Amino acid sequence: MKSFLLPLFLSMLISPAAFGQSRSIYTGLAEKDCKPSRVLVEDGYAGICPGVAGYALELLEGDLRETINVITPDKKKFELDLWSHVSSGFSDLGAKVEWRLKNKTPVALIIRYNASENPDDPSKITSYLVIVKISKTEACIVDILKPSKTQNIDARKLADSPTKRVCQQI
Repeated sequence: MKSFLLPLFLSMLISPAAFGQSRSIYTGLAEKDCKPSRVLVEDGYAGICPGVAGYALELLEGDLRETINVITPDKKKFELDLWSHVSSGFSDLGAKVEWRLKNKTPVALIIRYNASENPDDPSKITSYLVIVKISKTEACIVDILKPSKTQNIDARKLADSPTKRVCQQI
């Protein structure tokens, strides 16, 4: 019995939470996950999607393009303007976003952004990963990753060091 309990106890002590390492929580962006917003969007949609730790995401769609705004627990809104920062092509967001947390506090957000950038073949989609730094005073895009075999791993590495990242300007 001791030989079983000792490894179990040690694994609990050495868990990521014990060292304050990052962990992921996923939240949905599908229509069923979000509530329509009072924001008026001409010929489009605006919805509020739940996040983590009091954060929320405002999903905006217009002219077949989508973007997200981050809303802090104290209701401050940060516009990410993905349709200008990432691609102006027709776009849609992935079904879920990945929140990266340290000590139960969101420090970054990873968003899948699918864009149709080839006017000759609109069915060709480029699937970017957008890394957003989150702090008490800001939420901004710090990296945009093009498709690659290691895209997901690279995104998490970048998201786990957000304070070292600089907000991108257009």
